[in-house]
Amino acid sequence: MDIRNFCIIAHIDHGKSTLADRMIEVTGTLQKREVKEQTLDMMDLERERGITIKLTPVRMQWKDTEFNLIDTPGHTDFRYEVSRSLAACEGAILLVDASQGIQAQTLAVLFMAMEHDLKIIPVLNKIDLPAADPDRVSQEVMHLLGCKREDILLISAKEGRGVTEVLDAVYDRIPAPTIVKESADSRALIFDAVMDTYRGAVAYIRVVEGSFRKGNNVSFLGTKSELEIQDIGFFAPTYVSTEKLDAGEIGYIVTGAKDVQQVRTGDTVSSRPDLSPLPGYKHVQPMVFAGLYPSEADEYPDLRDALEKLSLNDAALEFEHERNAALGNGFRCGFLGLLHLDIIQERLEREYNCDLVVTAPSVLYEVKLGVKSPAEIIRSSLLKEDEPSVARISNPADFPDAGYIDEVREPWVKLEIVCRKQDVGSAMTLVQDRRGIYLSLEYLDADRAVLHFEVPLQAIVLDFFDQLKSATSGYASMSYEPLGYRAGDLVKLQILLLGEPAEALSTIVHRSEAQTVGAIVCKKLKEVIPQAQFQIPIQAAIGAKVVARETLSAMRKDVTGYLYGGDVSRKKKLLEKQKKGKKRMKQMGKVTLNQESFLAVLKRS
Repeated sequence: MDIRNFCIIAHIDHGKSTLADRMIEVTGTLQKREVKEQTLDMMDLERERGITIKLTPVRMQWKDTEFNLIDTPGHTDFRYEVSRSLAACEGAILLVDASQGIQAQTLAVLFMAMEHDLKIIPVLNKIDLPAADPDRVSQEVMHLLGCKREDILLISAKEGRGVTEVLDAVYDRIPAPTIVKESADSRALIFDAVMDTYRGAVAYIRVVEGSFRKGNNVSFLGTKSELEIQDIGFFAPTYVSTEKLDAGEIGYIVTGAKDVQQVRTGDTVSSRPDLSPLPGYKHVQPMVFAGLYPSEADEYPDLRDALEKLSLNDAALEFEHERNAALGNGFRCGFLGLLHLDIIQERLEREYNCDLVVTAPSVLYEVKLGVKSPAEIIRSSLLKEDEPSVARISNPADFPDAGYIDEVREPWVKLEIVCRKQDVGSAMTLVQDRRGIYLSLEYLDADRAVLHFEVPLQAIVLDFFDQLKSATSGYASMSYEPLGYRAGDLVKLQILLLGEPAEALSTIVHRSEAQTVGAIVCKKLKEVIPQAQFQIPIQAAIGAKVVARETLSAMRKDVTGYLYGGDVSRKKKLLEKQKKGKKRMKQMGKVTLNQESFLAVLKRS
């Protein structure tokens, strides 16, 4: 059987899922009445937002050849989904919007595909739009790929124009999978896995050599577990059972595993436990960290189970137990970006009925401890194995006192911004205000430029993308990739209420930004903390130095209200007595942060 394995890569909203719909229709995989918009976007969340979150495979037939298509996400936060799809394919359709042209994330996924030595088929979509400019965008693609104009296909996925030509190009240009060797041994790569409520863990596999049959006993080399194949098949796009899967094919195996740890993405399934594993995927390093806490303490076990099931399907999600003074027991979770955090939060709330409280996102810092630092100032689990004097900290509560620190390193990223010529100045100003370093500028054509910067991850993680869109009238797009850690003048900003530190509100900031951030948090707290019978000073401090302060005035009771004339000394006496009482209350008093005030501070702008 002749086989072609390929995926569609593109920037967000350039029409990947629509092209996949038309291909399914043209090849007769589904009847026209069965095809709905975004057929391969199975989650309600994907349909509502109009974005692809999970890679989805489907098998089609064209010219007596088996076509295995994997629809991939376009957003930079789901890069790891794209990289897994590329490892299971021999070719990729590079889809570019004929009106918008090449965007930042088009470049990011294209370079990833080139690293995998995939055959690229350039396709311009949306040529039916009035704003489409195929000549200009073709020039951009030719400049980028070094291809000829006749290699570029022009289509309208929405109207179905040019889809058969794309399928013919896949057949003609993408090579069939190279079968390693005909042997009795069988190996396959798991490129995704999901937890089925009734059938246990289902692994999505690309068979590299040999074949797998229903009823076979197989070994998972990474997790050292052995299971029986209860069902085997392919995607059309729903599960379709078959007798076996041969080398070069893409399909699924149902293992019945109830433990999510037994089947992991990137692992090798083999016929014998002593075979060597296939090169899997490099471990995805989370970029953004946030605390997830159940709103009710007794929902903690449900949240743990939900996170375990999600982590099977999402290799980039990491979590560990954490306790917070204000919020109780929860988890410190690692994500690839804010959209990833947003999607995980929404999936937990919808699919697993979790009611969540999410803390402010932060990044992972490396803290080099001084030689004389006592061992107990930091938990041993935070120390790096290869560098025991360095701790990896994402939670500001774990940050040691400045006296014990030699240096603090923060993650930096290489940032690419694609924008119009007239937006170059505002994009530069925005990045340089956030401690960014300008590297280079190149033009894709007369009107559009690509800017390259190096910038601290913390500076772009919260609201940078929104501000970039505002500054460029919505035209700019961005993509970033990690560069590693660099030392910086970073400090722990503590919030003091009545002189006592509120650890739940502390953050790690650059010293130059400490005063601004401190002033915003103090002002916000003054609005949300309920008044007490005594004055409450709200301070932001770095060590012993206070950098910002607000004072919440006391609630005043009119103790002289019942007096009707007489000597003024009587009034003074009562007011003096009240003053002494308030002073005594302040010495004994304590400010308790309720959840509402805690959340209000996290949403600071």
